[in-house]
Amino acid sequence: MRRMAEEIQPTQVQSSWISSWLPSWCPTSPSRLKDAEEKMLKSVKRPFSRQHVRISNSNYLWTLAFSTHPQLHSLSAPPAQTGPPLVLLHGFGGGVALWAQNLDTLSDSGPVYALDLLGFGRSSRPEFPTDPEGVEEQFVATLEEWRERVGLEEMVLLGHNLGGYLSAAYTLKYPHRVKHLLLVEPWGFPARPDNPNHSSIPVWIRAMGAVMSPFNPLAGLRLAGPLGPMLVQTIRSDFKQKYSSVFDDNTVSDYIYHLNAQTPSGETAFKNMTIPYGWAKRPMLERIGQVQADIPVSFIYGSRSSIDSDSGYAFKKTRPDVEISVIRGAGHYVFADQPDDFNQTVLQILHRMEKKSDNEGTKQQELPQSDDTQEGTTSPNP
Repeated sequence: MRRMAEEIQPTQVQSSWISSWLPSWCPTSPSRLKDAEEKMLKSVKRPFSRQHVRISNSNYLWTLAFSTHPQLHSLSAPPAQTGPPLVLLHGFGGGVALWAQNLDTLSDSGPVYALDLLGFGRSSRPEFPTDPEGVEEQFVATLEEWRERVGLEEMVLLGHNLGGYLSAAYTLKYPHRVKHLLLVEPWGFPARPDNPNHSSIPVWIRAMGAVMSPFNPLAGLRLAGPLGPMLVQTIRSDFKQKYSSVFDDNTVSDYIYHLNAQTPSGETAFKNMTIPYGWAKRPMLERIGQVQADIPVSFIYGSRSSIDSDSGYAFKKTRPDVEISVIRGAGHYVFADQPDDFNQTVLQILHRMEKKSDNEGTKQQELPQSDDTQEGTTSPNP
């Protein structure tokens, strides 16, 4: 059975004067976000635990936990397992329920955790530093605190979009905690070209970008007030199609609206990490080569995505063992566009990782001991 969540009264950060009138202007609230998430998660069949995991500075990360053991669904007592759990990190503007079409299948083979990043979803929304390095450090530090509180020794990190960038940043700082790094359509890898080609960007978008540059990326959603839900349904009508196998109404667009109509804490943090139009101030491709060689790295891209897979192939040139999978017919939200193919791709990657780990363990056991290293003997002094 699903255990009821440990509810924490959300504390909204007053990041600007806009926050003071957002609740009355925008038809949203933490309780509406909760209801929208609940509706999304009704499509998930496997039992799971959910709660706010408390971390420092009165912050908390909203977390779902799936166990393969029918009696264990507590975040405070992770189940014993042969391999590390899979931890899912969503992208910019996302939340745990966007994995609705993936959680059942992915949790069939082992424990799975999905959490809302700090500043997003139903996690706390504190103020972040204004410099990109400070923002990244805060995201990474909170993920490490979360790992300690949940009690995981190692984990397989799977991050989409911003979650991919942060997964790589975490792996660089805490390599002994990451068993495998899976980057799904990761944001922020290439550096901005010296002369970026804007010809493919419509003039009206460039004009709007110039006007809105002082504001957060999704400020227009909140400025639309009561029209915000309809705006999401219109502009992101593709999400209805992505989840059409489980929802035939506006369930997904409602969830996306309530995710992003709240106080824009994580959104502001993301803006401080970027330069127009969405390039990272601290490109990950310049650093990912420092990931330890014994940590497998896999990329998953959609064949129809606007995210260029060149970063993955560029990294593969320096690390030939890097695995790159391209899912046909999928766009940037590859896990929602082609959920079955995505799920099977992830499971195959995890299976190969587990098989390789078992083979290495077997080889270690079969290695003969030399006479001077056997128990109870010592090498004679020369």
